[in-house]
Amino acid sequence: MQIERKILLNPGPATTTDTVKMAQIVPDICPREKEFASMMKQMREDLVRIVHGSPDKYTSVLFCGSGTINIDVCLNSLLPEGKKILIVNNGAYSARAAEVCEYYHLPFINLRFPVDELPDLAQIETALKENPDIALVHTTHNETGTGILNPIREIGALVHKYHAVFTVDTTSTYAMRPINIEEDQIDFCMASAQKGLMAMTGLSFIVGNREIIKKSAEYPKRSYYCNLYLQYHFFETTGEMHFTPPVQTIYAARQAIREYFAEGEETKWQRHLSVFHAIHEGLDRLGFKDIIKRKWQAGLVVSVRYPDDANWDFEKIHDYCYDRGFTIYPGKISSQNTFRLCALGAITTEDIKNFFDIFEEALKKYEIKIPVQYND
Repeated sequence: MQIERKILLNPGPATTTDTVKMAQIVPDICPREKEFASMMKQMREDLVRIVHGSPDKYTSVLFCGSGTINIDVCLNSLLPEGKKILIVNNGAYSARAAEVCEYYHLPFINLRFPVDELPDLAQIETALKENPDIALVHTTHNETGTGILNPIREIGALVHKYHAVFTVDTTSTYAMRPINIEEDQIDFCMASAQKGLMAMTGLSFIVGNREIIKKSAEYPKRSYYCNLYLQYHFFETTGEMHFTPPVQTIYAARQAIREYFAEGEETKWQRHLSVFHAIHEGLDRLGFKDIIKRKWQAGLVVSVRYPDDANWDFEKIHDYCYDRGFTIYPGKISSQNTFRLCALGAITTEDIKNFFDIFEEALKKYEIKIPVQYND
């Protein structure tokens, strides 16, 4: 089957291989069959392997939903009675975690930092020292709205110094930028299949410490569907998801995991990094400016300022590129007008070269001066 190839430069879902797409075409099966449970058991083990976790200490728990469900699950499930959460917030996705706390009425501290700066470790330690009732700290690894890479290993060391649990949203780094869950001081990391694994939307997962999950059985039950221990216990006792899983999506994820290990962690990361560098080369040639200092970028997302040109119209540029097979995406910074180009998915430097040919055509068509101009 010939499937038209689209190059997605948005921050997920990512461009997939045809073999992953075709893996969804399988005979119908009831997900309660032993065959299906055996496949999910292997997947759960593989998801732990990707972050180099010991299978004795760490496990993975799968949920139906987008990556946000993982934030919901971790925050509502892992907070003991009478304790509070510290959100290290320097972007849209950490801000989303604060919103989860608000909706569940969880006690929390929203420790805000500018979206274009790294969190201040001294301020984090002060918050931990002054609030001994903090039991859970959450942040984002790569803030997808900007592309900034947060210092999770250093934050995690502080969290553990003050005997709290550290949850990290790794949705935009897992299976792309190498992660070692133990060395990086992470208790729980999380992602969804459509990003680093380059699979399909609808399946998300949390990789974390077994003993902490077991202990959370004693914590207040704040959700039925999104309870981490309940889902974990059902997997451990039956081999199945508690509720109906996205069957075909899981087959695609299995194929994507096979392709991940076939490509290799370091080779895959170097491919993403080469695409990232090619994006910067194209932007530099056209005169565009980044939002985040280059040395702070995670190597996966580039957040770009709109030029100061009266003819610039993002929607027109988007549509021109989209009609020719390339998807670009608006930014997620409330204080500035930006767009994002991402090095996710099954794409290469040749794809980026072809994109910039089209992108430059669009700039010329709409009479945007090249190199683009900024007033500051």
